[in-house]
Amino acid sequence: MRPVIGGKQLRIVLRRPIDANIPHQQGNLMKQHLFKVFSPLLLLCGAAQAQDEFAAVHCGSDIPHALVGKRSSNEPVVKTVARHSDLGLKALGGDEVSDELNSESWAICGSEFMLLTDKHGVVKDALSIPAHSRASPEFGAGFCKANGKDMAGLVVAILDNQAAGSAADTSHYTVQDDTLVPAKSAWKIDEKTGKFAAISASGLSCPRSGIITTDGGP
Repeated sequence: MRPVIGGKQLRIVLRRPIDANIPHQQGNLMKQHLFKVFSPLLLLCGAAQAQDEFAAVHCGSDIPHALVGKRSSNEPVVKTVARHSDLGLKALGGDEVSDELNSESWAICGSEFMLLTDKHGVVKDALSIPAHSRASPEFGAGFCKANGKDMAGLVVAILDNQAAGSAADTSHYTVQDDTLVPAKSAWKIDEKTGKFAAISASGLSCPRSGIITTDGGP
């Protein structure tokens, strides 16, 4: 799993599963009666648990549109990934944006997406992240500068880091590295609405300490 934005690990909240075990009863008649009563309920519970933010996603479709408004199942990631094997899911990490908002990054259908979810697990927005590398690294949800001045709000960006080493380079920047790198494309997170907003990359630069680990960051 890729280390997460800001150095924190994705916190998966595990919800205690509903105990669907029926107490043992003597007599076939009683067993048959209980089976008839509880089977429809168990099927409904199973169907409800199977629903998650990826339920409407199909490769080749508008993935962000299919994700927005859906609710996370709050189950272990391994179960979600297994249920959607056709999507090639991979959890890449996440971070807390605010008390009301979290970010999650996922590989879906061979591409990368960043999701903004509220405290109830509802996807508020989803952003398709362009291809990135050490030379064009992803800057994950941090603070940047616009024309040399501090910019309010968290920014997600793809940087132009031509000074980076080759793809075979395994070195990493440190968390104290405040060297600024110009942005090629960027989005700002609106914490009130839980939405991404594209912003101009002109004059925008972000510190190397915010580059994700797979692209040479801390």
